[in-house]
Amino acid sequence: MTLTTQATEWLTRFEEATAGPSAEALRDLFEPESFWRDLTSISWNITTAEGINEIVAMVEATHPRSQLRNIELSDEPVDEGDGVTRISFTFDSLDFHCKGIVRLRNGRAWTVLTSAQELISYPEPRGRRRPMGVEHGEKSDTRNWLDRRTERQASLGATDQPYVLIVGGGQGGIALGARLKRLGVPTLIVDKADRPGDQWRSRYHSLCLHDPVWYDHLPYLPFPDDWPVFTPKDKMGDWLEHYVGIMDLDYWTNTECLRAEFNEESQTWSVEVNRNGEPVTLQPTQLVLATGMSGVPNRPHLPGEESFQGEIRHSSEHPGGAIDKGKNVIILGANNSAHDIAADLYENGAHPVMIQHSSTHIVKSDSLMREVFGPLYSEDAVEAGIDVDTADLLFASWPYRLLPDVQRPVFDKIREDDREFYDRLEEAGFTLDFGDDNSGLFLKYLRRGSGYYIDVGASDLVAEGKIPVRSGVSIDHVTETSVVLTDGTELPADVIVLATGYGSMNGWAAQLISQDVADEVGRCWGLGSDTTKDPGPWEGELRNMWKPTQVKGLWFHGGNLHQSRHYSRYLALQLKARYEGMDTPVYNLAPVHHTS
Repeated sequence: MTLTTQATEWLTRFEEATAGPSAEALRDLFEPESFWRDLTSISWNITTAEGINEIVAMVEATHPRSQLRNIELSDEPVDEGDGVTRISFTFDSLDFHCKGIVRLRNGRAWTVLTSAQELISYPEPRGRRRPMGVEHGEKSDTRNWLDRRTERQASLGATDQPYVLIVGGGQGGIALGARLKRLGVPTLIVDKADRPGDQWRSRYHSLCLHDPVWYDHLPYLPFPDDWPVFTPKDKMGDWLEHYVGIMDLDYWTNTECLRAEFNEESQTWSVEVNRNGEPVTLQPTQLVLATGMSGVPNRPHLPGEESFQGEIRHSSEHPGGAIDKGKNVIILGANNSAHDIAADLYENGAHPVMIQHSSTHIVKSDSLMREVFGPLYSEDAVEAGIDVDTADLLFASWPYRLLPDVQRPVFDKIREDDREFYDRLEEAGFTLDFGDDNSGLFLKYLRRGSGYYIDVGASDLVAEGKIPVRSGVSIDHVTETSVVLTDGTELPADVIVLATGYGSMNGWAAQLISQDVADEVGRCWGLGSDTTKDPGPWEGELRNMWKPTQVKGLWFHGGNLHQSRHYSRYLALQLKARYEGMDTPVYNLAPVHHTS
């Protein structure tokens, strides 16, 4: 039997099994320890069923939405080795046109991904459905496109209220805004910065993105094919600003959100903002906090800091190393921001010292691109016909439970290939790790959003002693002109940089709405892996991200450029459906296990 015949036969049986549905047929199609990850297509959620019992329960509970129809093989099956065949297919659920990926072993499904692509009742106005843009012949309405846009912008927030208010105008808010714009959902993005893109422009002088260009495209409008592999911060800022204009997004700058409250009677939010110094009250139905994957900056109190004669600043406030030339700078922390800032300080003639309390995962950018990004996000992938949407689905097709086993051999190879690099770092006193279970960078990112550095040059400075590091210690207290470490060492200090990370995103909900609402939502990010800074129980998906929360009408959107692009699709579809008054019964709404 050819792979194509095997794939076609399995898909036919799959469609038949979901029609009833038939628990017996499903059990015959899936391995006992199999996985079905659904991105909105049948669950109106982002959820993973683990094991055949959970899979049967999900299909039965969501029926008739789980009845998969019009299943068709979309590409030739792929032999992934070790007896695994990957099958890509298209199908319709009750509400969506969808795409799917299944991995078969010995004729049974091991992993299944189902992904909503488009609402059947509300298709995107693209291709043959694109708008005309002009009314030819005699016109009853003499307004042109600019007139209509001007009127729309003047009325928004005054006589007309947005259905969706997005708080935060970085890449996450902009990506979601673009998808909602295309879907015809009245949406307003607000940000306190002067211009779109200032979230990047305002960061330190030497910053470039650590992720490669193929991983970072925004929806609908990819970067040109001569775009640099690692985008400089100001170039990224300009791209975001132009993107806002090209996609015709409603975006308020110089607008700070002050407070928000949900009105049970009207089922809308009341959001007070300060726009250019003027108070405005907005009344959206849906409120999205798109403030990144991080919450409020963690600012630990340092005993004695009141007497310190220098400056203490959080890493998020670092203005660039030029102002610290010649100064002794103590950096508390040893992850991404700490390394970037330390390198920036060194290059500007300052004298940074990094305080490393616990171990850090380091991976060289070149190694990461070759071994991790390369198969899906690279020029090789482009030449192999893997576009960004295909890459996103292939990446998403691995359930989070299996990702450590998938990633561990990759990082084992990196550790062996770069052994000399890691030896040099350890000889310099730097403490390394590859995650609690040696699964590497991406699992650390998903579990805790910290604890790593993608090396773009700072590690060599550490290895050479140009950026000294003190490991296994922290700051005990501060004097007028120094810091004293927990081992008794005293270091001169003119500046202290707190590279101490951020709290959970629900901290923004606490500030904007209330602590009670923040607690009702619970912690954002993390998988419940019961590893460092990711307490159990296991949840199988990122907490509260891009999906319904325990608080009606409150959503969280964030992550890197890849996640902002990919998962904005599912959040936009959920919001569009609610805007149109569709029935959206959420399956497996996640309970709250941790409030912060």
